[in-house]
Amino acid sequence: MDFVLLIFVMSFPLALIVLIIGFIILIKGADLFVKGASSIANIFGVSSLVIGLTVVAFGTSAPELAVNIISALKGNASFVVGNIVGSNTFNILAILGISSLIRPLIVQTSTTWKEIPFSLLAIVLVFLMGNDRFIDGQPYETLSRIDGFILLSFFIIFLYYIVALAKSGGMPMENNVKTYSRWMSVGFIVLGLGMLAGGAQLIINSATTIARSFGISDLLIGLTILAAGTSLPELATSAVAAYRGQSDIAIGNIVGSNIFNIFWILGLTAVIYPIPLPPGAGVDIAVTVIATLSLFAFMFVGNRHKLDRWQGGTMFVAFIAYLAFLFIRG
Repeated sequence: MDFVLLIFVMSFPLALIVLIIGFIILIKGADLFVKGASSIANIFGVSSLVIGLTVVAFGTSAPELAVNIISALKGNASFVVGNIVGSNTFNILAILGISSLIRPLIVQTSTTWKEIPFSLLAIVLVFLMGNDRFIDGQPYETLSRIDGFILLSFFIIFLYYIVALAKSGGMPMENNVKTYSRWMSVGFIVLGLGMLAGGAQLIINSATTIARSFGISDLLIGLTILAAGTSLPELATSAVAAYRGQSDIAIGNIVGSNIFNIFWILGLTAVIYPIPLPPGAGVDIAVTVIATLSLFAFMFVGNRHKLDRWQGGTMFVAFIAYLAFLFIRG
């Protein structure tokens, strides 16, 4: 048992203190990460949307990758599936909901017609791949190594699209971003990423240990504690970006993270170790599909290509209702 887990077992008051410290580290790390990424975008003439879809999305998805690889090697499929599916649902309903409540988010046309549909394609593919009983009449449901290679292939296509987007230079720049020197910008990104990962790990370890002590199922832990815990970097980054008026970072981070989570992380995990789907996972995957469809639909309701506060509030209320369903289901 590592030192952090030992702390939470031995002293609950001390655990709460460490938990608070973890949140402080996480928030400050997100602030540094957004500053560095936005500054790099300005220095190299790359749009903030591209930075959000790549550097920020990949960095804030690092906790999901670490958790999934470790869980797969330990044969814990419930953690793997629950973490990714729960994270994507949390990203859309909770994080974008909270971010748009802080400040309405303007969504680029390319995000509406390309990146959001791409994230929808990702979760629909997982839904189809994971329904072996219904589609193929198989006695079990699993994401095989072939499924993993297919997901990774789509990830390569997505990277090709991002490179083409960056080369086109057609995306507008954010005009309210402070530019630092190259080395300082890189230093902010590296330090911020380290603080994001470290803060999230403190919170994940403590929450998982507490949940296990109450006898909660692995799938429920994955869909709630791990999903929320590994998505805390996305929450902190998007919330700070929204507060700073950097909509492209806030939106690109979430949409990019959802694409990374499925095509890259889930694909790589399935290649390393085929993932059997636990009972009930199909319902949770369907919820993520509905959440992504709702995000796309909101782009055409009210102010077009803008996520208003009332829409964000609706998404957050839907997330609370989903949480209630999860705990009732057990």
